Amino acid sequence: MTIEIRTAASRGETQIGWLDSKHSFSFGSYVDRTNTGHGLLLVNNDDRVAPATGFGTHGHADMEIITWVLSGEVEHSDTLGNHGIIRPGLAQRMSAGTGIRHSEHNPSPDVEAHFVQMWVSPDTQGIEPGYEQQEVGHLLDAGGLVAIAGGPDSDAVIAINQRDAVMFAGRLKAGESVSIPVARHVHLFVALGSATLNESEELGEGDALRLTDEGSHTIM
Repeated sequence: MTIEIRTAASRGETQIGWLDSKHSFSFGSYVDRTNTGHGLLLVNNDDRVAPATGFGTHGHADMEIITWVLSGEVEHSDTLGNHGIIRPGLAQRMSAGTGIRHSEHNPSPDVEAHFVQMWVSPDTQGIEPGYEQQEVGHLLDAGGLVAIAGGPDSDAVIAINQRDAVMFAGRLKAGESVSIPVARHVHLFVALGSATLNESEELGEGDALRLTDEGSHTIM
């Protein structure tokens, strides 16, 4: 049983002019063989993309990718013919499966796009690629934690091809406290603002909490 806090400053990073990307786990040129994931979660990237720039067409296979926009907009296009603008309050899932190519751009001429991406390996490889985006802002406004994406047996808004993973999100109001779901591996990322663990441990923006075989904890 372990509780580990990883500070924002400890993350790896990629900075290439138009992109400021922070990596909670090994990714791209940031390699730390002791930090390659937590449970099923392999990627937790915190990306800022300059206006009118973005990721050109590139490919993925056998990965479940969830994109969560914090501010600005991200324009998605892929080889399945899907096209959409993702903004705050929308959650997007791309199942790479046997292979998919896509691009992600910031369509704004003057506003930065800030978003988080989480990657989870599927429980079945070689599936048909897929795409989904859903409005979840109204659920978050109600308070508490919302199951955004999860396996088919979960009550998540978006289904992913990994039965043992669920991604929750919350916009907690001042003074609001919630219980962290109990699981063998839990990764909690503070995307914006700050949080307090068990009324004692302060977490700042960009910090992450990793629980392994832990019991119940609260966050506010």
